Amino acid sequence: MDRQALLDELARLYDLTRRLRQECPWDRRQTQDSIVAYTLEETYELADAIQERKTHGDTAVCGELGDLLFQVYFLACVAEEQGLYDLGDVAAGIQAKLIRRHPHVFDNANAETPEEVRETWDAIKRDAEGREGIFHDVPKVFPSTLLAQKLQQRAAAVGFDWERALDILEKIKEETGEVEEELTVGIDPDRLAEELGDLLFAVVNLARRSRVDPELALRGSALRFRERVEAAARAAGDDGLVFEKMGLDEQEVYYQRAKKEQTR
Repeated sequence: MDRQALLDELARLYDLTRRLRQECPWDRRQTQDSIVAYTLEETYELADAIQERKTHGDTAVCGELGDLLFQVYFLACVAEEQGLYDLGDVAAGIQAKLIRRHPHVFDNANAETPEEVRETWDAIKRDAEGREGIFHDVPKVFPSTLLAQKLQQRAAAVGFDWERALDILEKIKEETGEVEEELTVGIDPDRLAEELGDLLFAVVNLARRSRVDPELALRGSALRFRERVEAAARAAGDDGLVFEKMGLDEQEVYYQRAKKEQTR
């Protein structure tokens, strides 16, 4: 698609969004507060499509990108009706921000590695944009793993970080021991929750320091677990057994078999 055709499609989506706001009772009723939950839902569906693109194809990703793009158009349309800003202001704002935060592209700054780009990005947000504090503008509503990762990244940006990933592994062992002690001595629910939180925080730190996205890594493990249990249940059914009514030892046999098949 050439540039003019692209602009025409974006303009048609803008006109369609405004028409929906005028003629559809459901769309007309929505506010930014009510629609943002759908925006989050579409974001997760896009993430799922990207992770599953080998199975469902790039067309599914394209479709989910469209759903998310419509959310941006819709939220901007609501703001335009209220005289706050419009889609053009949104586009102009992000362009100005990206140019400001990429002086190594649009100015004379140097940044040869992704790490140097990150350092420049954080420095501009702190200094040029006047954001105060190490943890400025980290939303508390982030999913827990993302919140932990962002806070750790901000701390690392000012030098407060582990020297090696292996050092964090030792911290994980320490936190595991504290969880074990809490389970052995006697369970205080509040104390156990605190120790488990420390353990999870340390694991996220290890993933971050190892350049692994903890959210995607955990998601992958969860989906593999689901596939293995479902495969184990099917295998048990093929043998005339009901997985839900089997003992744990029998279930484990089928689970390990499914795990080997999945790995193969």
